[in-house]
Amino acid sequence: MRKFLYIILTCTFLSSCSEYQKALKTTDIGTKFKEGEKQYDAGKFEKANKLFAAIVPSYRGKPQAEKLMYLYSKTFYEMEEWYLASYQFERFVGAYPNSEKLEEASFLGAKSAYNLAPVYTKEQHETRDALDKLQAFINAYPQSEYLPEANQLVKELDFKLERKAFEIAKQYNAIAGYTGDYTAPIKAMEDFIFNFPASKYREEAFFIKFDSAYNLAINSVLYKRQERLEEAITHYLTFKKSYSGSEYMEEANQMYEEIQSELQNYTTKS
Repeated sequence: MRKFLYIILTCTFLSSCSEYQKALKTTDIGTKFKEGEKQYDAGKFEKANKLFAAIVPSYRGKPQAEKLMYLYSKTFYEMEEWYLASYQFERFVGAYPNSEKLEEASFLGAKSAYNLAPVYTKEQHETRDALDKLQAFINAYPQSEYLPEANQLVKELDFKLERKAFEIAKQYNAIAGYTGDYTAPIKAMEDFIFNFPASKYREEAFFIKFDSAYNLAINSVLYKRQERLEEAITHYLTFKKSYSGSEYMEEANQMYEEIQSELQNYTTKS
């Protein structure tokens, strides 16, 4: 019995392969389309893609073109060919603005762009592009079933940009230890705090800004030191007001005491 079942399955498999090979070789576009749909429904997206790719030019302007282009785009998505999926879905949306698949295609195209976004340490052009596409989808379909997922993807991409900006600002502070230019990290952290007011890194950003102001003041030439020490105090007070219970507070207090000690020299001279 088991041997009999094995023979049946083998014959079915060979028959399936034979039909696919025949469809690949035939010049009949209807046969290719039909076999492509069959392969698509069976989850064999690479085979379906090859068949669809061969007939896309022949179906331009035909009634079946809309369905073909949707399935063709979807095969790239299922194969995780994100660049081609994003491109083909974008073409589909432009070509068939009245399609019943428009909403889904718009979302899958934007999600494909999301999957192209690199890790935060790399250049973020693709991340910004994906954000634009997802936001366009959200604006166009505020009641969409895909809206919760779209919002979550936007949140993840926003955080990627936030992390990138924070790490760059931190790098300015680290470099300043060698160059002595602490004005750059102060400005970088101010920009970060302004651009990401709800950031999880906000507390650390305020501390690094104060730390940079402290180092700028302590290492200043004499004629600028008093002014910069007083500026550092304003950064300290801002940090303390917002994060009095911070893990960085003890270190900040020590720096503040040193600043006060330095300022005493100017008070004594006066």
